[in-house]
Parts: sequence; C-alpha cells; structure tokens
Amino acid sequence: MDFKIMLDPENMENKAGLKLPNDETRLPLIAKKKSAPVCSQRTGKDPTAPSPWALPAFLSLGSPLPLLEGDTPTGALSPSGQRLILPAALRALPAPPAMPRAAPGPQFPRQHKKPALGEMSVRLDPESTDTITLPKPKEAVYGTYSSSKGSIPSLPSSNSVLSTRRSRPEWRCSAQQLQSEVHIPPQTQPPQTAQPFQDPCSDIAVHQKAPSVLTLQHLHHSSWGSTVGFLEPSEKLLKDHSVPLATINSQKLAQITSDLDFKENPTKSDILSMMKNQPAVEETPNGAGQGGSTGGHRGGPSPVPGSGQQQQQWAAGVTSPMPGSGQQQQQWAAGVTSPMPGSGQQQQQWAAGVTSPTQQQWAAGVSSPGQQQWAAGVLSSSWRSWSHLARLRGALRAARRRHLENFCSRAKHLAANWNRIRTSRRTIIHIPSLGYSQHIREHIPDLAVQQNLQMGRLCDILDANVDVIYICPLALSEELLQYYNKLLGLQAAVRSGSPEDMADLQDRFRILTPEAINSFPEQHMCLATVLKYSPRTLQRLQGLLQGRDAYMVGGVPHLDELAVADQLQVPLLGSEPAVAQLCSTKSGSRRIFASAGVPTPPGEGDIHSREQLLHALSQLVLDNLEVQRWLFKVDDERAGDGTAFCDVISHLECQPWIQREQQEHGPGVWSESQARELALVKISQELPGLLAQHVQPVNEKRFPTWEKFLQTFLTQGGVIEAFPCSGSVANLTVDLLIEPTGELTLLASGEQLHAEGPLRSSGTTIPQRSVDPGLLQALCLKVGEACKAKGVLGYFSVDFVAFTHPQTGRQQVWATDLDLGYSDQLALSQLLVYLTDGNMDCGSSILQAPLGAKESQSQGVQHEGTKPPAPSSPRCAVASSQLRHCSLSGISYSLLLHTCKAHGIGFDPQEKQGTVFVLYEDQKRHSLGMITIGEDLQGVLLTFARNLFIIHQEISAPNMQGETNFKMAIRDIEAILGVTAENKLRLEEEQPWEADALKE
Repeated sequence: MDFKIMLDPENMENKAGLKLPNDETRLPLIAKKKSAPVCSQRTGKDPTAPSPWALPAFLSLGSPLPLLEGDTPTGALSPSGQRLILPAALRALPAPPAMPRAAPGPQFPRQHKKPALGEMSVRLDPESTDTITLPKPKEAVYGTYSSSKGSIPSLPSSNSVLSTRRSRPEWRCSAQQLQSEVHIPPQTQPPQTAQPFQDPCSDIAVHQKAPSVLTLQHLHHSSWGSTVGFLEPSEKLLKDHSVPLATINSQKLAQITSDLDFKENPTKSDILSMMKNQPAVEETPNGAGQGGSTGGHRGGPSPVPGSGQQQQQWAAGVTSPMPGSGQQQQQWAAGVTSPMPGSGQQQQQWAAGVTSPTQQQWAAGVSSPGQQQWAAGVLSSSWRSWSHLARLRGALRAARRRHLENFCSRAKHLAANWNRIRTSRRTIIHIPSLGYSQHIREHIPDLAVQQNLQMGRLCDILDANVDVIYICPLALSEELLQYYNKLLGLQAAVRSGSPEDMADLQDRFRILTPEAINSFPEQHMCLATVLKYSPRTLQRLQGLLQGRDAYMVGGVPHLDELAVADQLQVPLLGSEPAVAQLCSTKSGSRRIFASAGVPTPPGEGDIHSREQLLHALSQLVLDNLEVQRWLFKVDDERAGDGTAFCDVISHLECQPWIQREQQEHGPGVWSESQARELALVKISQELPGLLAQHVQPVNEKRFPTWEKFLQTFLTQGGVIEAFPCSGSVANLTVDLLIEPTGELTLLASGEQLHAEGPLRSSGTTIPQRSVDPGLLQALCLKVGEACKAKGVLGYFSVDFVAFTHPQTGRQQVWATDLDLGYSDQLALSQLLVYLTDGNMDCGSSILQAPLGAKESQSQGVQHEGTKPPAPSSPRCAVASSQLRHCSLSGISYSLLLHTCKAHGIGFDPQEKQGTVFVLYEDQKRHSLGMITIGEDLQGVLLTFARNLFIIHQEISAPNMQGETNFKMAIRDIEAILGVTAENKLRLEEEQPWEADALKE
C-alpha cells in the first residue's frame, strides 16, 4: 500500500488507506510532469519514473504541507481557506534550458537511524577499513518517518542524484597517522548509493566514541578544549573557500593550541601554518590564502553567481539573520536575503538557490509553492536548532571558564586566610566523588557504593571547631544514620574510659543525599555531577553555610566540583582538574617521580603504539635480564583494573643464548657488541607471540584476551614497569596534604593487603612497619615538592614498593604510583585516630594512644612511688573497605551486630581496642568495611582473620554459590603471619636485644 501511494499520490483510493484517526501524516500534492527534471548519475528512458520527492523525515510547525480538500480546515487563515504562503514561495521558476531525460525511479535506501543532534554518524571508507570517515553536516543521514501504517522512506538527498555536486571538506583521521597528521579530504560516495534528504543546516559534533577521535584526544587530552576551539574556525575557513583537501600536522596543531590564548580566535595565518599542503590550499581557485570577494560570510548579500562559495552558502542554508522589513525576513526564511543584480533569469535562479545547471534541474522539481514552503521551513527550523545549540555550547564554555577563574581566586583567598580558618570555627563539606573519565566510571561496579567507602571523613569532628557536611551518594536508612550517630558518640566514652559517657553529636555532622541520585541511572555520573543537578540539596547547603567559614574537600578532581563550589561560593581544597588529569596518570606519575629524583622501577611511559611497545619492552628485557615479571599499566585506570603482567624471561626461547653471549663478552664489552644488537632483534621477534600467549590481565572479566587489553592500552596510553625480583615484596601507601599555604604534611602510612592477587589492594595495616620511617619521609617530601611545583593542591597519596635485592641483599624502595584525591586508607586512618583518641606520627610510623584501664593499673603498680611516664601506648590496626560476601544481603545489620557481639566481636572504649564495622548501604548489603585495633600487629592480624571466619560461618549456607573474598583475605593473613613468625625467629637469633625490646 505504501509503495502504491508513492507511485500515485493523487489517487483517492490510495489516500484512503492512510486516513486514520491518530495518524497526522499527509502526503504533499505533487503535479504530474511529462519528464522528471532530475539528473541522476545513471540516466535512462523511463516515462513512468515516480518523483523522488516523498514525505520529509519530520514536519516543522512553520512549514505546513498541502492538505487534502477534505482535511483542510476552513477559517480566517487565507481567502482560499489554505494556510498563508510566503511571497518568495510564489515566485515562478523558468523551465531549464535543456530538458534532461527521465531518470529511473530512485532506489530507496535501507532505513537508518536518524542521528541525534550533537552526534556523529561514523562510517568506514570503502577503500580502507583503517580509515574512519567523520562526515560533515551534509552527509548526516536522516531516518524514515514511521506512522501507524508502517515506515515511509525518507526523502532522497540531492547528493544521491547529482553527479556534478562540488565536494565539501570533511575530517578524516587515520589511526596509523594520528601522531603526525590529520587529513581533510573531500567526500567520496559510491555513485549508485541513494541517500535520503539531508538537513543542510544541522551541525554535527564529533562522536566521542570514535576510536580515532579517542586516540587523538588522549594524545592531547590536556589541551583538548583548545584543540576543538581551533578546529571549528579552521573548518569554517575551508568551507568558505571551497578547499577540497587539507592535511593538518597534529604536532603543529598541539603546539599552536597550547600557545594560543583561549580568549583569542585563530587567525588565517595560524590556520595555514599547521597545514602540510599549504601551497596546494593557497592555489585553490577560492583558496584560503587568497583575498578578494570570496572571503565573504555565508548568506552575505550579493555573492558572485555560480561561485563555489555561493553554492556552499545555498547548500548549507542561511547562517546569519537578515534584518529588514517583513517581506525581507520572509525572503530570508525562504533562502532569499537580497535581490540579486543581473538579468531576470539570474534573479530567479538566485532566489531558488540555483547557481549551476545541475541545481537548476533540481529546482525544477521544486516548482510547486507547497514544496518551496516546505523547503523554507526545513531550512529555518534547522537554522534555529543549530543556533540554539551553538548558544548552549558557548554558554557552557563561558560557564566553565568562569568556574575556573572563581576557583583560582577563591584558592588565593583560602591561602591568605588559611592560618586563621584552620584554627577557628569552620564547616568542611566532604564530597567523596570519583571524578574519573566516563569510560572508566562505566566499568566501576556499584559506582555509588564505591563512592561511599569513605564514611571515615565524618571523623573530622574530632576537632571541636569543625562541623562536617557529608554528601552521600546513597539514600541511607534511619537505622544506618543512628548507627553512625552512636559510632561517633563513642569518642566521649573513649576519652573518659566509661561506656556510659556516650555523646549525641547530631548537631556536629549532617549526611545529605542529593535528590538526583536516581535521575540518571544509565549515565554513570560521579557524585559531583549528581549534586550539580540537585537544586534542592544545593539550596539546603547554602542555608547551612550562610555566615560561616567553609571549604569543600572533593574526591578525584572533576570539572563539576568547580561548578558546585562556585554555586555554593566556597573554596575547594583540591587541584585543578586539568592538573590532576595530567599528573595522576601512570605516565604522569613517572614524570613527577623523575623530576623529584626518587627511584622508580625500570620501565617506559607514554606508550601509544604497538611498535613502540615492542621496542621498549625488548630494550628493557635486554637491559634487565634479572627481572622475571613485567607489568603493563593503562594510564587512566584505577585499583589494578588496567594492569596486566607477563613472566617474559621464563618464556623467552633465546634467553639461554643471550646469557651465554653476555658471559663471553663480559659486562664492559657486551653493551657495545654486535651480539647485543642481534639479541635485541631476536627478542623483538619472539615478543608478539609470547605476549599473546602468556600475558595475564588482572581483571580477566573485562580483558579476557591480550588483544582486548592491548586495544585499551594503546588507545589510552600506558607504561611498562618491572616487578621486583624478590620473594618478599611490601607495597606501601602514604597519604599527604599540601595546604593552601604550601606546607606539606604526612597524614598516614600503611602496608597493603592483597587478598585477590599481588597487584590489587584489599586492605591495609596501619601504620607501616616495613621501611625505615626516615627514608620514607624523605622520599615523600621530595615527591610532595615536585607535585607542588606542578600546581597540585590538597590531598594525595603515593604508592611505594619495598623489597630486598637478591644480589646485594639490601632493601630497595621504588615509587610506583601517584593518586590525587582523598584515599580510602586516609578515611580508615581518620576513624582509627578518632576511636583511639590517638596521634599518628608518620615521621616515626607510630600511633600513640592514651593508656587503657588495664594498662593504667599496670603502670601504676610498676611505677609506684615514682613519677609515672607519659600515659600512652602504641596501637596498630588492620583495616579493609573491600570486604564482599553475597550472604550479607540475607541478614539485617542489627542481627549481624548482635551475632558478632555474642562471639565477642566488638569495640571496648575502655581499652581502646576491638573491632568496628563501616556500613555503606542497606539495600543490596553485599559489602562492608572492618577495622580491628590492638597493641601488636601479629595479634591484630589474628583477630581480623578470626572475625572473618566467624562471620563467614554464621551467614553462609552449606551450599553457598555466591561471591566472597573472605576466604582469600584469611589465606593472605595466614601467609603474612607465617612470614612474621619467621622474621621474629630470625630476629631473635641475630639481634636478641631488639627482639626483647619488641616483646616489651
């Protein structure tokens, strides 16, 4: 039925099939012609060829189509009962000078999904599958218009039936050439491909998911905004001057955009200087290097008839409004801005946008007033949409620029008044937001729960002058709120030593949940973004902060943190997002460590190609034959998810030959010998197959194969690092703070637990005992000074690895990672200090707490009659925020706490020892945190493992099939206890006096 209607739209029987109550689709009334004035790429004799003009893909309110007589409402619209017709649409068009032969019927394409405004339709070049073509606005494809009767094919584009149409420039980025150049060639289209009608005024933004665009963005991520701002006027210049092909040097592009002020528009000389084919561009008839009348803007008055620029102006629509009378505005809406000097035929051609014989033939097919009116409506509607989006983009850029300027000015004010603010009454707003990139947040399971692991931030109320507002990414029940009120009230009982002295501190802290936490379920937004779109919560915050000194502490820096701080008009104690993105990557961390002069593992950073990876790894393996395992780390990933490892030496077939050659030549001659070059070639030849077979990603669910991991590794960039060649390796994390005044403070230190593998942290022991505190403090101060020189501000953490070198027998410490933001370990350390009323001294790696009740009695007996020593004793803790057990969801928190209490699992405020749970949410209830506090590390580890075993036995079913890491944590602690016992025995044999001191 649909096809019959398209062949004979005036047949009333065919029309009756579409007259449904809920169907508003109307077909235009098209007059029959003896021959279709359409020029196709293949012409033929077919007098029955139907008109290619079908129903448009969408209807504009300002562009009505001719209606049937029975459907046309009568009224005061016009004397004839029809709707008003623009004066320009009534202008008669002359017959074309040469009547073309009738073209065969148009081949209606398959239905395509219409790309939403702001997206990019990406297709592969048919000649090269490695080249990704990003089409320009005229190549955007509209979909079909669906009605209750079915899908009606959309209107064919003039591109599909015109063979002599001038090509417009477009961006093409080859994945193999992104590091050197970017091409802008003309669009090539298969001659027999018929495409639907395109909106000539719509502007399409770059598709952020395109691999080529992602690669270019990662290469220049620190100046990507400036790069986009530079490419837009460059593209406009090429369009205006009809340049068919331009090749851009991406290195010069990065250099120009970094030197150019964001407030300045690039000049023509700047644009031409980055083109590799600048002479060819300038030699173009309307080239960008030539002046003259061709440089006028699109839609300007009196363009040269028939020029390439005038054709582009007509095809792209009007880009600037036309002031003047009503008739002039109506003419502008129809594509007419001013009378065209010349003959009458030229004026008529120009009024219809006709500048070439091909366009004259097309215009002859739009001879009816209704079709002209429809075309005018499409142009004006598209222009309004485009200008609205352009205004929104401009407003967004201006807002972000304003947020950054206000952030800098408030940071200066905070630095000038920091000494007064930190000692006076103040409010701290904690937003534990994970502001990673979108592609990273998409792969974080339970993002809201992961953002709520830092409930220990509430313990800032330990300072009597501090009130805390904690922004929670989850809606907490009344039961959980009461739990934290009681937990924080323990501090008064700890100080007095009496469990009855519980305090009510509800007026000292508030937990607020943004109302938009469930509004964007599929967007994976960070907490700062969700808060930005929660006006009621922001309004409440403004009321709580009124008239008080306050500042904001975020998580992983994000642009929306600046927007929230600007909305609340408070300073942000943190780094600028661009600085954080540059310094917190794996490659950026190595650059920071190199500038600080601290030792790092042998490795190579900023790797973006397969050839670079193979060459760097071959060189590293040959220079460090004692290293068994090599690590591959993706730049932007977190928590070990983007890490893979491979034991290269054990699988390298040429390794025995290399060792023999190295021993024969000796260490002095080997580095300059020809055999070394041959060894490098052999390693390079073996590596591709070796890596494909033996690389093991840490997150095998996300990266099941080496190729899958390698694709992400090369797209985002990454580093290759050596894993310590020792049987005993300790991973340490140190938390630091760069205050607004520039003062550097060490806040906490801990040694990581690895329940789920050696490359993924599952907990920590606080404080660390593996490295000399003086050496660790000196390394941290060097890294802190290097970070401060880069503009880092606020909280950050540094990861180290310590091991005993197998050849020298001496301990070595390498700096391995840098994370800008508030860490989970720091939140647990704050809770530890709060519950023990202690003092963390990172310079000596000791946590001192006041004596408990039993310790006080013991000290009083021993020192009776003498002056007692300072009433304090050391404490240590084992803490984890990553405990998971699927059976936790089957038991309520109140029942779990009662069960633990029955087994002696709890906290004693008198002795300042015991176990405390950190509860995150009460909906899924599959994860929790736990911290166990005691006097010695071995005893605390035993208590922690016992607690896990009891909880597992109480909540697990006999045939449990779910996921848990309790057993892995217990096995890891058992291995640590074995090493601890072995070290204690060795210490007693070698240095008995130190062992006795440890016992005391």
